[in-house]
Amino acid sequence: MAGKQTLTICFANNKGGSGKTTTCSNVGYALTLLGKKVLMIDGDMQMNLTLSFFEEEKVLAMAQGEQNIYYAMKEQKDLKDYIISSSYENLDFIPSSSLMSNIEYELFTKWQREYILRKSLKSIQESADYDYILIDAPPTLGGWVMNILCASDQLIIPVEASPWGLFGLANLFEFIRDVKEAAGQLSLMGIAITKVDTRKNYFKQTMETLGELEDVYVFENYIRVDSTIEWSQDNSRPVLAYRKGSRSAIEYMELAKEVERIGGR
Repeated sequence: MAGKQTLTICFANNKGGSGKTTTCSNVGYALTLLGKKVLMIDGDMQMNLTLSFFEEEKVLAMAQGEQNIYYAMKEQKDLKDYIISSSYENLDFIPSSSLMSNIEYELFTKWQREYILRKSLKSIQESADYDYILIDAPPTLGGWVMNILCASDQLIIPVEASPWGLFGLANLFEFIRDVKEAAGQLSLMGIAITKVDTRKNYFKQTMETLGELEDVYVFENYIRVDSTIEWSQDNSRPVLAYRKGSRSAIEYMELAKEVERIGGR
């Protein structure tokens, strides 16, 4: 990785059900198949990103222990000591914990609380051991999400192609503007459209609305509705590992290639 720096990308949307975690997990795994080394960080108390790669029994054990993002943030520790290996080549992980529900309280009294994650990530980013660090943010707008955005170089916003898919997007854009005052390095890589049913008008309406936004890139590759995604999640595997020939697997690979091209890694 000589001459290259680690690119940190967060996946965020304050609206639940946007396909945020699914997009983060599958783009991350696809990038490893493209020869990249990836560190994934689960920043959500629901632990769905962790469940995408590990069996439930192991996830619960990690959540109950201290080798997770919650304890790292609570103690303001260097995150390199919290990395665990996955069963997939070139993919490492920092799991979440159900105790993340307390993170806003934990951060409230800290000095420069919006930069705690950035400081904890600094040594990993500077080591350039990874091509990408991907962070899954919870579906909220608060101090912890601000931490995630302040620690990131770029942001991907997954948006569901549905009547309610764009709900709250204006609030997210306003939040991003506030974050940029604290972390000027953050930029919006783009909006990724998920849960697409091309037979319905919702998709066309979503694309038209997003097309009217100024200076906002919409990824050319979108993800259609596919039951294979749910089956892969039920088996705690990325869809490309579960059924690489499925439509969704192919779509996530193309989306990952687009991320790679825009990110310049």
